[in-house]
Amino acid sequence: MFLSKYLSYILILIGCFVAVYAQAEAKQNTLVLVLGIVVLMFGLYRIYSTIPDKKEEEEKDEF
Repeated sequence: MFLSKYLSYILILIGCFVAVYAQAEAKQNTLVLVLGIVVLMFGLYRIYSTIPDKKEEEEKDEF
């Protein structure tokens, strides 16, 4: 789990750098930009999937 958390952060950073790199060129490569955004979103999804829902926390408090 410890390694998984860092892997998510690394994916986010790689996605950001690839997306910025694709935008920085004079002739933009759309495929590289889309792949960078996909890697970024996958990293964000992995991070957000570990955060519990607010409803789950409220239900735990009730019992």
